[in-house]
Amino acid sequence: MPVASASSHREAPLIAGDPAVDNTDVYAFVSPDSPDTVTIIANWFGLQEPNGGPNFYPWATEANYDIDIDSNGNGKPDVSYRITFNNDDRRGGSTFLYNNGPVTSLDDENLLFRQNYTLSVSHGANDWKPIVTGPAAPSYTGPASIPDYAPLVKQATKSLPGGGSVYVGAAEDPFFLDLRVFDLLYGGNLSEVGTDTLAGYNVNTVVLQVPMKDLALNGDAKRNPVIGVWSDTERRSLQLSPGAAHPVGEAVQVSRLGNPLVNEVVVPVNLKDAFNGLSPSKDATIPEVVKAVTDPELAKLIQAVYQVPAPAGPRNDLVEIFLTGIAKNAPTLDGSHPPIQADLNSQVLNADVQAQAFQPSEMLRLNMSVPVTAKPQRLGVLAGDLQGFPNGRRLTDDVVDIAVQAMEGAAASGKLVDALAAGDKVDANDVKFSDTFPYVALPSKQAGGAKSSVVGDIAPAAASKSNDSGTPVLPVAAGSAGVTALAFVGGWLWLRRRRA
Repeated sequence: MPVASASSHREAPLIAGDPAVDNTDVYAFVSPDSPDTVTIIANWFGLQEPNGGPNFYPWATEANYDIDIDSNGNGKPDVSYRITFNNDDRRGGSTFLYNNGPVTSLDDENLLFRQNYTLSVSHGANDWKPIVTGPAAPSYTGPASIPDYAPLVKQATKSLPGGGSVYVGAAEDPFFLDLRVFDLLYGGNLSEVGTDTLAGYNVNTVVLQVPMKDLALNGDAKRNPVIGVWSDTERRSLQLSPGAAHPVGEAVQVSRLGNPLVNEVVVPVNLKDAFNGLSPSKDATIPEVVKAVTDPELAKLIQAVYQVPAPAGPRNDLVEIFLTGIAKNAPTLDGSHPPIQADLNSQVLNADVQAQAFQPSEMLRLNMSVPVTAKPQRLGVLAGDLQGFPNGRRLTDDVVDIAVQAMEGAAASGKLVDALAAGDKVDANDVKFSDTFPYVALPSKQAGGAKSSVVGDIAPAAASKSNDSGTPVLPVAAGSAGVTALAFVGGWLWLRRRRA
């Protein structure tokens, strides 16, 4: 089956040459072991080989790494968290080593290169206030240098004032898929799928867990449970001279990520760099961006290579998924009726949202009122699991299979596309996630690439309840009445994955 590529690993020409500030993936879900909080995971600097020394994978000190939350649907952040870094380089001029012996703690004298971070918060007015400082866990440099990374993760995890936690450091890349898609969609040979191309690679990660009230509109997660989430990176320009680089000027946004796969396989190449610098509030004002959503290239490629008919346009179902969130009264761009008649994850469902201020914009949307699923389904909403992608994104969600089914119209039609039902045959991460914060797996000890996927038990990273009939039920905001339990009705049928 043809699939899209890794979420935002090298997705645009300019950012491909600046991996330290390249957003790779964003995840947002109700914390399974702390259900009054939301966990947001933002990753940068993908495709890290664990043996990629001697400089390994530092965070950029002249960059702002941001996590943004929009609670009122205007495409602008109402709350933002910013992580900035400084170096503590103890190598002097005497060694090329990152560490000169085994590292067993963050203050181990053998750790010669260290980075510290400051986490700040803003409430939409560039009013940045530092709330936490701490050491980042270092790059994983191999089993001889770091025999056990778990203690470093624990030491790098800090509590937030007012509740919640933050972890900053390295992790195994949680995204799983077969990446050979760019070889002309597997060269039309579906027998060659099934390799988790990202197995063995690591990323730099920020895992942020915060109380729902800190993210919700007016601080009320019951009346206003839907939020939009994205990450971005701002970088100052570098003035180069022989043997040196000096940051100059103001920081400029150079990378951005909300939903997986959007810039990679929806946005055409001539818009990719511009999209990375765009505010979500501007998305629907750019006709070329809108056309990429309503008339997507990927569906046409699948039809050309595999003879699976592309759904007819305009694709207002994709407008709901990517730009407005899913709701019965979601504002379509052409004024037509929203094709996905369900109340799931649009900010228009928030009781205190002003409809006239709503702006279609690309971001990962999460309805925080959907309870944690006891048995998460990898196909998320398409499998009747309302807490899964595209309602937020859990670590275990198979977003490639979900996204391709949605691209071929499954979300609007109410049934899976049989010809694509097998997926890319990479249905789970190659290593198990943790049951507890920060949930991500420890950095891989093996060099990455070309490893077979391991399908087995995986720790749940989020979830939904069912009613007595077993049908998933979705609580949403309903005007001033607050949160009301509503089931999807009408032509929207819960999709069940068909066995091959």
